[in-house]
Amino acid sequence: SFGSKTVRLTALAMPSASKMVVATAAAAAGAAFVTPMATQTAAPVRSHPAASSRGAVEKGQGTVAMVGAVGVMAAMSMGRARNTPKSSSRASAARVVAKASKVDCVCILGSAGAVGQEMLKCLEDRDFPTEKVRLFGNRSAGTTVKSEKFGDIVVEKFSLEAVQECDICLMAVSGDFSLEWAPKIAGGPKNTQVIDNSSAWRYDKDKPLVIPEINGEGQVSAPLIANPNCTTAVGAMALWPIHQKYKLKKVLMSTYQAASGAGAEGMAELENGLATWVKEGEVPKPEFFAHQLPFNVIPQIDKFQENGYTKEEMKVTWELQKIFGLDDDVKVSCTAVRVPTLRAHSESITVETEEPISPDDVRELLKSAPGVKVVDEPDSLQYPMPLNATGNYDVEVGRIRQSIVFGDKGIEFFLSGDQLLR
Repeated sequence: SFGSKTVRLTALAMPSASKMVVATAAAAAGAAFVTPMATQTAAPVRSHPAASSRGAVEKGQGTVAMVGAVGVMAAMSMGRARNTPKSSSRASAARVVAKASKVDCVCILGSAGAVGQEMLKCLEDRDFPTEKVRLFGNRSAGTTVKSEKFGDIVVEKFSLEAVQECDICLMAVSGDFSLEWAPKIAGGPKNTQVIDNSSAWRYDKDKPLVIPEINGEGQVSAPLIANPNCTTAVGAMALWPIHQKYKLKKVLMSTYQAASGAGAEGMAELENGLATWVKEGEVPKPEFFAHQLPFNVIPQIDKFQENGYTKEEMKVTWELQKIFGLDDDVKVSCTAVRVPTLRAHSESITVETEEPISPDDVRELLKSAPGVKVVDEPDSLQYPMPLNATGNYDVEVGRIRQSIVFGDKGIEFFLSGDQLLR
């Protein structure tokens, strides 16, 4: 519900990380409002939410610079051209795109960043029913962005009054900015609804945390909606259907996260390091990451917590608890690793379930799950890889097999998903 305008969204799959939760004005209130309770994995109190816009602090500092337009260029050129979403992704989009009456205006704050630019692309690709789009960015104010669907858009300097002229405000900004301005933007003369991409509001019990295909069904009138960390969003696409049918008991996850998860600086350092190695035979000393990323992996993303996990790892626990409405006795553990790829995160996941589960049944289950593409043909060497997932909306899932550890109540699988589109 956008103010007085009610929009019926059938599990709108606007990417939730770039997450194009655009839509998500349609989150279901039920699971979205469940609060993590377990003592060992309790989410932080949201009186002072984390300020990091991505939580991808690589050296343990408290903030991360915003992603710049160069980040989009680097990510898009990986390969060296951005993949066009495949027909299966487009078919999935067609199934889930909203049946909605057109709204007057959607605006994007932080439009010059990688996430902000992906938001605009998603509005275009998904043919979101808005009359116009406005872009806001203080450093990019005055520049013109060309859009095939919305024409030439002049980037405006942020002001509360201007943003509140829009029905929906998508925020691709830092947590600090969101903490200060999101509550002020929400409401106003047009009952503006805010959809925030930062970590600022994810663990607030009064703010719905939404993945469109999972809890985006229905109508929500919340003035401010949060969307989850990209690591959570990618893995949840496969975990949710499994949980619905077999009931999760334990989740053990290891992630292989691309440099783009750390923003433009991370991608630039990876590319520059490789280029220098080609020319000079050695990799320069890292400036952004804690250690050299080219030809290496780094088992730390974000700051270490008292329990030995990093904040990035705990986000998976906290956010799955809230989105799925997991009971306290369902345990979720994650090890997050930065790897030398530019775009698309991968995850290895082992689950124990309450009900017996088999690989063949899981394959059939996931084939019908929105936002998921099963790529699981070991005989022909077909399985998920970040190179293939890049630029596609669907999360690829494969390597589905019975767990040796948990037997007939356990399953293991591997997935890859473009985190900028989640």
